[in-house]
Amino acid sequence: MIILDTDHLSVFEYPEADQAVRLRDRLRLSADREISTTAVSLEEQMRGWLAALHRVQDVRRQVRFYSRLVGLVQFFAYWRILPFDDAAAEEFQRLRRQRVRIGTMDLKIASIALVHEATLVSANLRDFEQIPGLHVEDWIRG
Repeated sequence: MIILDTDHLSVFEYPEADQAVRLRDRLRLSADREISTTAVSLEEQMRGWLAALHRVQDVRRQVRFYSRLVGLVQFFAYWRILPFDDAAAEEFQRLRRQRVRIGTMDLKIASIALVHEATLVSANLRDFEQIPGLHVEDWIRG
């Protein structure tokens, strides 16, 4: 199984960009056809657009942000979204006890990947490579 981190999903916002083309090619060529993302990545994206919407007071200017929010929901509807469930929460706590020092959201994503024995595809190798047993690769750097 392949899990796309938030940074890799974000490149699809600009489908003609080199990084998006490179990622689509890697996904197409991958022998692993089980491709997913996480509820944590959905949360990160949703929080970003909701925060942007909240900052805009002019109702006419909010139209653009609501449009982007609807687009986000439609985008995620195409993906298999892995939950942050009891098994992932237990893994998260185990990693915290080992004193793995990365951000909470990244540690949640890593926990989901470990529970599913998946390859995490992320540009954040510096942090994710600190996690014992996690297989992580960057598919967008040229």
